Amino acid sequence: MTNSKFATVGMRVNSRSELMERQFRCLSEVAGIISKARNIEETLSGILGVLHNQAGLRFGIVTLFDPEHSILQVGAVYCDSEAVTKTSSSVRYQRGEGILGRILELNQAIVLGRISVEPRFLDRLELYDLELPFIGVPIRDGNGNAIGVLAAQPDVPADDYLPERTDLMKAIADLLSQTARMLVNVEEGQTIARERDELRREVRVKYGFDNMVVGHSDGMRQVFDQVRRVAKWDSTVLILGESGTGKELIANAIHYNSPRAHNQFVCLNCASLPENLLESELFGHEKGAFTNAVKQRKGRFEQADGGTLFLDEIGEISALFQAKLLRVLQEGEFERVGGSQTMKVNVRIVAATNRNLEVEVEKGRFREDLYYRLNVMAIPLPPLRDRLVDVPELAKFLLEKLSQQQGRPLRLTDSAIRLLMNYDWPGNVRQLENCLERAAVMSEEGTIDCDVINIPNHQRSSFSGSSQHSSSSLAPVSDIDLNDPDIDERERLIAALEQAGWVQAKAARLLGMTPRQIAYRIQIMRINVRKL
Repeated sequence: MTNSKFATVGMRVNSRSELMERQFRCLSEVAGIISKARNIEETLSGILGVLHNQAGLRFGIVTLFDPEHSILQVGAVYCDSEAVTKTSSSVRYQRGEGILGRILELNQAIVLGRISVEPRFLDRLELYDLELPFIGVPIRDGNGNAIGVLAAQPDVPADDYLPERTDLMKAIADLLSQTARMLVNVEEGQTIARERDELRREVRVKYGFDNMVVGHSDGMRQVFDQVRRVAKWDSTVLILGESGTGKELIANAIHYNSPRAHNQFVCLNCASLPENLLESELFGHEKGAFTNAVKQRKGRFEQADGGTLFLDEIGEISALFQAKLLRVLQEGEFERVGGSQTMKVNVRIVAATNRNLEVEVEKGRFREDLYYRLNVMAIPLPPLRDRLVDVPELAKFLLEKLSQQQGRPLRLTDSAIRLLMNYDWPGNVRQLENCLERAAVMSEEGTIDCDVINIPNHQRSSFSGSSQHSSSSLAPVSDIDLNDPDIDERERLIAALEQAGWVQAKAARLLGMTPRQIAYRIQIMRINVRKL
């Protein structure tokens, strides 16, 4: 080594007091580095630099044990050679291999008065003077197990002070152990925090209003408006709709656009569990509460504390369990199964059902008081058959998701869109999504036409017949208020045509549309235009 910074400087000492003073300065500088530690690499490099410059312990190296691969690898080395620094990242030692591997295996220091007398010394980095001493000490974890090795070479031949230099190395190794554990925890915490924040951003994008608002029918516009309004409050929400209409999507949107978005969103399908397991799932259980309860377990209410609990298919729970659930909703209190301690939680409830709970209450199958506790803010989701005008936009949205999953462009032909709109979709959006996924799989070129869309033949024209009936029996709708928010878009369009004497341009003016827009809606809703 020719660089003066790294050349042998020969820090001989004339007395033990002089050595102690140098080592004290060394430890003080190391403590200063540790107090400002932010990441492992900079900290290790700084400490090895102090050993080199203040204590005459050259070319310090820190190797750390990788338990997954059972190897000792270089974590830091102090030298002026870029080639050595680059090579060091690929240097590995097996446990027991060479002096470094031996130190790890024995979990004790090894001191060589002269390297050349030890045949097991490998010097894979070709750093050390073989006629000078070498000191290696283990770096231990909190339980005393070796997790790495700190090594360096005194810059003078072996003398009476070699034990003192070894003691200094041991003290530095202890500090390194504590610092490494601290920095690993900090960096892991920072990594977890970054991953958590990134996941939150992704989830908020996924369930944000801009990504959720697919469809411009009056029914869906009303749903989106209700979601926006209720998201910012803690009111209990009851989502009503047939299977496949997207109730869980709406529940997610409510949570991730609310002040509780930074806390847990916990889901439970009440219809998927028998009553005895449902109680344990929601309220948790104590160890030994029943067979196989081998440890205490938190329930969904505790998991969702501070956040939102989504109870899907709430209409399926038994009358007995309804009473238990009512208490939690009223008081925010419950006991784990097999326990006596009363737990308090702060949870927002979003429930969903495909049943008509009013009818269930009338028939005595659902508690009236629980129904009113849940029905603070009801959001009814229209079935897809009542908003066929949204099918083209919805199909495009779903196809974009499939395109990303399959890594290729996908498109629907106009005839395929017309076919999709000529079906009543009893399975709603879920059925449409499954239909498109199958069609995409069957389409080798990525262009989806009618031949790859699998729709039962007997239902393809179910709305064509009803359209004829609707358009021929709606004479009284001429008196309908076109601004009434309770009528659907098809009914409003037919009413406007009636009031305009079936003149499309005049009906367009009544609805604030262009003639092109109203002609498009007449076509996709399959309204038979009267000829007067």
